[in-house]
Amino acid sequence: MDKLFAVLVFVGVPLVLVGAFFNWSDMVMFFLCCTSIIGLSGYIGRATESLAIVSGPRIGGLLNATFGNAVELIISIFTLKAGMVGIVLASLTGSVLGNLLLVLGLSFFAGGIKFKRQKFSVHDSRYNAGLLIFAVIIAFVIPEVFSMSMNPQKTLYLSIGIAIILITLYLAGLFFKLVTHRGVFASSDQPEKETEVPEWTKGKSILILLLATVVVAFVSEQLVHTFEMLGEKFGWTELFIGVIIVAIVGNAAEHVSAITMAVKNKMDVSVEIAVGSTLQVAMFVAPILVIVSLFMPEPMSLVFTWPELVAMVTAALLVINLSNDGESNWFEGLTLFAAYLIMGIGFYLL
Repeated sequence: MDKLFAVLVFVGVPLVLVGAFFNWSDMVMFFLCCTSIIGLSGYIGRATESLAIVSGPRIGGLLNATFGNAVELIISIFTLKAGMVGIVLASLTGSVLGNLLLVLGLSFFAGGIKFKRQKFSVHDSRYNAGLLIFAVIIAFVIPEVFSMSMNPQKTLYLSIGIAIILITLYLAGLFFKLVTHRGVFASSDQPEKETEVPEWTKGKSILILLLATVVVAFVSEQLVHTFEMLGEKFGWTELFIGVIIVAIVGNAAEHVSAITMAVKNKMDVSVEIAVGSTLQVAMFVAPILVIVSLFMPEPMSLVFTWPELVAMVTAALLVINLSNDGESNWFEGLTLFAAYLIMGIGFYLL
């Protein structure tokens, strides 16, 4: 797998550069950009895995979610610059659904095939459940409900207010979890950490993360230019492109890392990547994009369509129900994945 990622990066990125210079067709550029971003995400995943061994599962999972979401944040900023607000909102929906149902589902399934029953922190599950209800159900549904009686300007003001509250609570949550109540969230992962050696040193890992993020920024800008072609050629709506295509490509790092950790029976890290990434998207990435959009051609209110809201709320409730016991198995993973497929079909047919 590592060799495949190396080929995707060291062949794909130069080809993207050449294609951008010679104005290759949008279809070719779309394929090259997607494969390059997936390859770069693989390197991001390996670097954060090395840092997780050095720093522990909490910090490691947070770093993986952060740099993984940095890819999507960069793609979304360029998409906002192009005036495609609908795709940005849809990609946020896709990230929530992808992390909760696809990534966590495949992690539970892959880990459950190798281990009959896997355990992770119950305290983490309860903490995540509360924030999922707040971020996905309260902070996302409220703007839609109130905006029905508001003009666009007031809706934008409401979105900015909610964005500031979300960012503040997210940062407070990190302080709570990593500082004041650090001992409560002790890892339940079983592997022998003292014999585990990171693939890369701390300095090398950080350097690779930074370089990969910079390259992703360039490739993402080229990827955004192909979205209009995708809609025209395949008849895909902005909603489907955002929910499925952009979300999967943008979150490739979490996909790879979370599943890898689950197979290694490091479920605390795996859950932290999948659910932690969801919370980061809902409580940090989305609010940041609302604020950034104020400097773009078209500001973005935090108002989703009803299909998006219903999908995110039901996904959050399903994950809370399946993970509140601190244990997972392959069938629960398959259930989450089946839910993702059902929603994917629905968004495709809309």
